[in-house]
Amino acid sequence: MSDPIVPTAYDPKGMKFRYLGNTGLQVSLFSLGGWLTLGGTVKGSNVKEILKTAWDHGIQTFDTAEGYANGGSEVEIGKALQELGWPRDEYVLTTKIFFGTGRKEPNTRGLSRKHIIEGLKASLKRLQTPYVDVVFAHRPDPATPMLEIVQAFTLAINLNLAYYWGTSEWSAAQITEAIQLADKHNLIAPVVEQPQYNAFHRERFEVEYAPLFRQHGYGTTIWSPLASGLLTGKYNDGIPEDSRFATNKDFFANTVKELQSEQGQAKIEKVRKLTKIAERLGASVTHLAIAWAAKNPNVSTVILGATKVEQVKDNLKALDLIDKLTPEILDEIEGVLQNKPKPVNTFGRDRN
Repeated sequence: MSDPIVPTAYDPKGMKFRYLGNTGLQVSLFSLGGWLTLGGTVKGSNVKEILKTAWDHGIQTFDTAEGYANGGSEVEIGKALQELGWPRDEYVLTTKIFFGTGRKEPNTRGLSRKHIIEGLKASLKRLQTPYVDVVFAHRPDPATPMLEIVQAFTLAINLNLAYYWGTSEWSAAQITEAIQLADKHNLIAPVVEQPQYNAFHRERFEVEYAPLFRQHGYGTTIWSPLASGLLTGKYNDGIPEDSRFATNKDFFANTVKELQSEQGQAKIEKVRKLTKIAERLGASVTHLAIAWAAKNPNVSTVILGATKVEQVKDNLKALDLIDKLTPEILDEIEGVLQNKPKPVNTFGRDRN
């Protein structure tokens, strides 16, 4: 009798894949994240439809965090994944530990060994899964010794609660310290950072992290490729009522204030100029911004957010634009942005 056929539900369609840094794990170039949307402004059957649409278009990487909607994002994503019934080995699931879920007891947040292990176990319960592929330290924790943090994430992996661990919005110095401690004490080092990266936010990614990419092959799962929607052009003429700046007023108060300043208006003018480049390529400025971020070879995956299935479908049109971003087009974009970070001075000793 022949062996039964292994169940499968995934079809990559035209999706591109990259390795998650210096690991053997492959992630879809575009992934779906839950920040502010899934479990926040989007709940119930809509979450399931958004995940299914992403999956049907080749996305197999999904990101959330304990702090998103105080655990609500993990609950909604976990419920949707159970209903969709995809084979667990066919998708990559990541979450993040640090901010907790809004409780007052001090050990329910931060990066103590206690919270890393118990917080991750609670996340897995909400996600209804025995493990995540990657668990991130959502922020650095200066109150906890770095050795304890590295030991705790190593323990989480040894307990089969996760396969890899990473960092989010850590400095290059903090990441380097964690890697060095892991090497020194025969522990498991972090392999991936989750930073903000977009055409208006470049310095840390392109300059500070450059040695991490070069020396350690560090991976990245970047967030906010559209600068919280600014690079879609939707704020060119004010703040729409259904935008995240309007639906999350307190969180984006400083951003809105900056947008109304002279500096903010200068960014909007740049978006208008980028729009013309995009239209010449047969795309929107949204597609251009996403493709521009994905063009960077140090980006492992671009995390996309969505409040409706149409957004997922539209954002994924950026996939076809990546190869159209020739060196000439990229130079033209730089001419508009005028914000390319200056590399660290190597005094003529750069091997490249």
